[in-house]
Amino acid sequence: MRREHAPVDTVHCRDGRCCRAAAGFTLVELIMTMIVVGILAVAVLPRFADVGVFEARGFRDETLSLLRYAQKSAVAQRRTVCVEVNPTGISLTIDTTTMPDGTCDGPSTLTLPVTPRGGSGLAGTGFNFLASGAASGTGTHTLTITNAASSIQIDAATGYVR
Repeated sequence: MRREHAPVDTVHCRDGRCCRAAAGFTLVELIMTMIVVGILAVAVLPRFADVGVFEARGFRDETLSLLRYAQKSAVAQRRTVCVEVNPTGISLTIDTTTMPDGTCDGPSTLTLPVTPRGGSGLAGTGFNFLASGAASGTGTHTLTITNAASSIQIDAATGYVR
C-alpha cells in the first residue's frame, strides 16, 4: 500500500486529517505593525520638516573643514593664511609675496569661499593663521553660525580649530 505525502502547504491536524497551514499575518500583527510605524512617523517626521537645522550643521562642518585646511596650508607652505569672515561666508587668502612678510597683500592663490545655506548666517572677526600654525592674536577666536547648535572656536596659541 502506497502512502501519499501531504502537500508542502498543509499540516496534519490532531484527528489525522490534512488541514491547510496558516499563511500570512494575523490581524493583530498587522495592527501592531501599523501602530509602531505611526509612532515612528510622529517622532521622526518633524525632524525632516525643518531642513534649516540640517543645512546649518552642514555649513558648520564645511566651515570647520575650511579653517582646518587653512591652518594646514599655512604650515605646509610656511606662509600666513588670512581668514576673512563676513555674513556671506569665509574667504582664505595666502601671503604670496616672494619674501613672506605676514600680510596677505599679494595675489591670492587660495580663495575658497563657503556660502551659508538655508538661512544660516556667520558672525565673527577675521584673523590669520601664521606659518607656525598658530592663529594671530591672543585667547580664542569664536565664529558663531546662526541655527547651529554650537559655535566654532580657534585657539590662538595653537591654532586648534574645534
